Amino acid sequence: MALNIVMFGPPGAGKGTQASRLATEWGIPQISTGDILRGAVQAGTELGQRAKAILDAGELVSDEIMVGIVRQRLAEDDAKDGFILDGFPRTVAQASALDTILQGRDSLVVVELSVPDEELVSRLSRRRMCSSCGAIVGGQPTAVASSRCAACGGELVQRSDDQENVVRERLSVYHERTAPLVDFYSGRVSFRSLDGSQTPELVESAVSEAVDSAVRTTG
Repeated sequence: MALNIVMFGPPGAGKGTQASRLATEWGIPQISTGDILRGAVQAGTELGQRAKAILDAGELVSDEIMVGIVRQRLAEDDAKDGFILDGFPRTVAQASALDTILQGRDSLVVVELSVPDEELVSRLSRRRMCSSCGAIVGGQPTAVASSRCAACGGELVQRSDDQENVVRERLSVYHERTAPLVDFYSGRVSFRSLDGSQTPELVESAVSEAVDSAVRTTG
């Protein structure tokens, strides 16, 4: 049985971290929206060229283009035995399109990481990024111990989209556009909603248990 997973939640909920751990555990690719877009643009596909023109103009990529890019990515050989989608779908329209793409494939396991807004604001405002290698440091209550990256020695800086006013705007957009996915998926036996405000280790354990439970239910 192929393991097909969608993981969603607000900015800073830890989706990327948990998706990466699951991908390693199950031996399936972690597919993020950002990676999909960059890959399509770099490959120079027709959809990638359309996306590049929109991004260069500072506009949002439409559902139509995102769905087309995801459809192409999920048709690749490494995704045939399962995948973890991180950052897609972001809207109910995208979720509905994903159901159509996955017709004839194994059931979809959906994991939502839920974290209160104020915790997310606090978590993201503590986060730093290495200006050299791009590593993300911090986010948990313990302070960043150094202004330098432990991996490469680069300077740690705050990303512009991790500033409080920007974080609150990102959360507002999330609640408007993506939070309705809970209603879209909640009636399915393979849907699991988890408390993402715990430590990464506790969340990792909860995610593993939730996925195992959902697989047993759908299998």
